[in-house]
Amino acid sequence: MTQAIRLRRVLFATLILTAILTVFPIAQGHASPLQGSLLKTTTTKSTTLCPIDWRAGTGKVKDLIRCAARHFGVSRDKALYVANRESNFHPKAYNSWSCAKGIYQHLCRYWPSRADAYGYDNWSAYNARANIMVTMRMVKHYGWGAWGG
Repeated sequence: MTQAIRLRRVLFATLILTAILTVFPIAQGHASPLQGSLLKTTTTKSTTLCPIDWRAGTGKVKDLIRCAARHFGVSRDKALYVANRESNFHPKAYNSWSCAKGIYQHLCRYWPSRADAYGYDNWSAYNARANIMVTMRMVKHYGWGAWGG
């Protein structure tokens, strides 16, 4: 009986590890589907797009999410739901266990290539504008898969 329980635990742990490695690959070469992408040449950052001062509080962060989602053709409800789940709309949110930052909790190792690919190179993941715009552009191209679907 205990051997069967042990076997189930090992199988369960293996499934979880496989799922995690599928979503968050270890190899640097697979850090982001955007590395080496042509997207950088076709996108530019714009502070005039959705000119909302996100520093004015949670309500303004939500307004910026709604505006960006509308502009990029992403579900506003889903965008707000995911931002609430990931950071509770706090731009300075940080998860020390996974090293995830900002509104949409981009992993530290992926953020630089994602930001660079979408025209926000050298912008911090803690900058709500950059975090939201990069996320909305990613979702437009790839869907919500990185955030659990």
